[in-house]
Amino acid sequence: MSFDQVKVNAAILEHGAIYRVVIAAVRGSSPREVGATMLFWEAGQSGSIGGGTLEYKATQNPQLGVCSYPLGPELGQCCGGHVTLVTEYFDSPVEATQLYIRRVTGTEELPLEITRLQRATRNGGAPATFKFIKGWLAEPVDPPRTPLWIWGAGHVGQAVVQIAAQLEDFDITWVDTKPDRFPLGIPSNVTVVPAAEPAHLMPHAPTKAHHLIFTYSHALDLALCDAALKRGFAFCGLIGSQSKWARFKSRLSALGHSSSTILKITCPIGEPNLGKQPIAIAIGVTQSLLSVQTSLANQRSAQA
Repeated sequence: MSFDQVKVNAAILEHGAIYRVVIAAVRGSSPREVGATMLFWEAGQSGSIGGGTLEYKATQNPQLGVCSYPLGPELGQCCGGHVTLVTEYFDSPVEATQLYIRRVTGTEELPLEITRLQRATRNGGAPATFKFIKGWLAEPVDPPRTPLWIWGAGHVGQAVVQIAAQLEDFDITWVDTKPDRFPLGIPSNVTVVPAAEPAHLMPHAPTKAHHLIFTYSHALDLALCDAALKRGFAFCGLIGSQSKWARFKSRLSALGHSSSTILKITCPIGEPNLGKQPIAIAIGVTQSLLSVQTSLANQRSAQA
């Protein structure tokens, strides 16, 4: 989780002043993790710290600073854990880079661990991470979202975008052959690109991008797989059956790709047990995507 500076400043601009609540610490079980946030203002809110009575208490009578809550019968919850919330009030835009550090309560001296984190982050020696120590809060600021390229705006493509656009992890580029294949009401974090030859766009995708391929044409799917293997990627998933994938592997081999390279593409994708309705396929595909995202993040943390 991070301090979403763009979202916070946009909310301030729209509503004049807002409160922001973040889960700063957790002991035991909790409905949300450390770093989960919500914004609220006089007539609304966005985000969630877990819902229920906890969220009601945080928003109905906001207590600036640090508040702790046991997640027991008093809050109508049976998690049995304990959460510490930090509530802040913002009425002017925030300007921060890499790491947003501020004193919420406690000692006026910046804790040594946060000083070290600040230095390491600035020097590129370590990624910015969430810390709440001795009343000081440090949050990474707007880390780059993962580029997600979705190829195809049919029923499955629309269902995947409908779900994935609600996640904070991805910047989505959505490609299909004609403008009229896209629905109305495109989410703000989705860039629509009509292209008569979608595979020609693949060289413009970042080499660390995630790709999901489900166009209306097997020939187009094959061209995109070929282009993706030439370009490189963090993840590439192709919708289809085992028999479709067997044919594709043979054709990609004939195009000059080695077996080990071809197997970097994941096919089939999703969870077949969920069913074949577009939204069911989309749920399974998004679950797989998040699993890959988590695995890659864990690898980066281990290497840091």
